[in-house]
Amino acid sequence: MEKEGQEIAASDGGKGPAEQHAIDVGHVVQHGDGKGEDDIEKERVAVVEDVQTKKKSSRRVAALDAFRGLTIVLMILVDDAGGAYERMDHSPWNGCTLADFVMPFFLFIVGVAIAFALKRVPNIGAAVKKITTRTLKMLFWGVLLQGGYSHAPDDLAYGVDMKKIRWCGILQRIALVYFFVALIEALTVKVRPTTVRSGPYAIFDAYRWQWLGGLVAFVVYMVTTFSLYVPDWSFVYHNEGDVNDGKQFTVKCGVRASLEQACNAVGYVDRQVWGINHLYTQPVWIRSKDCTSSSPNMGPLRSDAPAWCLAPFEPEGLLSSISSVLSGTIGIHYGHVLIHFKTHKERLKHWLLTGFSLLVLGIILHFTNAIPINKQLYSFSYVCFTGGAAGIVLSAFYILIDVWGLRTPFLFLEWIGMNAMLVFVLGAQGILAAFVNGWYYGSPDNTLVNWIVKHVFVNVWHSQRLGTLLYVMFCEIVFWGVAAGVLHKLGIYWKL
Repeated sequence: MEKEGQEIAASDGGKGPAEQHAIDVGHVVQHGDGKGEDDIEKERVAVVEDVQTKKKSSRRVAALDAFRGLTIVLMILVDDAGGAYERMDHSPWNGCTLADFVMPFFLFIVGVAIAFALKRVPNIGAAVKKITTRTLKMLFWGVLLQGGYSHAPDDLAYGVDMKKIRWCGILQRIALVYFFVALIEALTVKVRPTTVRSGPYAIFDAYRWQWLGGLVAFVVYMVTTFSLYVPDWSFVYHNEGDVNDGKQFTVKCGVRASLEQACNAVGYVDRQVWGINHLYTQPVWIRSKDCTSSSPNMGPLRSDAPAWCLAPFEPEGLLSSISSVLSGTIGIHYGHVLIHFKTHKERLKHWLLTGFSLLVLGIILHFTNAIPINKQLYSFSYVCFTGGAAGIVLSAFYILIDVWGLRTPFLFLEWIGMNAMLVFVLGAQGILAAFVNGWYYGSPDNTLVNWIVKHVFVNVWHSQRLGTLLYVMFCEIVFWGVAAGVLHKLGIYWKL
């Protein structure tokens, strides 16, 4: 989402001011006051090297935009095709699927962007004001899009019962992480180094305050998760037309340190802070083995399914969002490395070592059953596993695009990444699709979108699942790639 802090793209053709300065200097030196040819040549070489260094440092790191674009594309893919291919949808509980990488990848690249956006802070007060304003904007859009007011894209109605409004969501979590990480970055500007001394741990020491902030979030999350007592709780199930509609269920707990669905501290904190009526009413745990024999796909409830299978749960809740601050902290570290390490080799060495270390740590914690990888709880192993994966993917993009120069195949990701907020709102949240669906013929189900899905994809391929997947790939992702490219050429960007 942050874009203004990244490096500006260099001009492709012609001589810029720096190149012209080199030519002018060379001309003056040639007509200098009696200098030898060796001295003249040394001065020319020094000027040219300085120009090349400045030109290199001014070149935008395209891998960052491509990574952000990939995250948006993954969100569209899993949101709109996850119903057909539920194995790519969120894991019902422990484990990690394709959809489970989206949120931490978002937070990771937000952290990277913060490092560039706040690379220089001439006025701390103005920076804090800007951070606060942007945070409030994201909170507003988050509640508007995911609080229940917008019913896009399938339901043409709008409005929400304030007794049931959902306060948490994707943008709200991003806003919290952005505010916390960016605030530390801005307030510590006077103790930040302009250069980092050599040594494997120097970059960590130089930005110790950022890591201290991440440590505080980690301690708060871990202490609360493993020490908070979770009592029994009850809820009323609401689903018009369902046989259980209006029934009250009680969930037996009375435990501490549980990482299971029913009695974890993450859910308890949200029930106490927000109220059970303001939580997400369709948690993915209903696809777990305890709830349905069709797991990990959706299916009928088992006859012996526990009561919590129908209960609400907030996947972007308060305590889990505190843990997600660590994803932003890992991201800003990668941004600091990009700023201070000047060669490809240095950057990639540090990035890949950090990425694989986090990845391995997450895997060890998961398979030893110490702390399972769990997106719903935003467990520490999940932070490590997805943070490491994000670092490795960014490194791969950096090698392919910025080192090897293979930019063309990834241009559509760059374009989407440059207009991430617009594609997120109009595409991933279905606002444009809802607008198109508003123009129907005869009945609300007879829309252009539904006609294309049915006649161009499903009927041609004789498969609802494959047709849905191909529609998402070729009519949604390709469309937004082209649209974002056109907007880029026109110089139109939407950012908060």
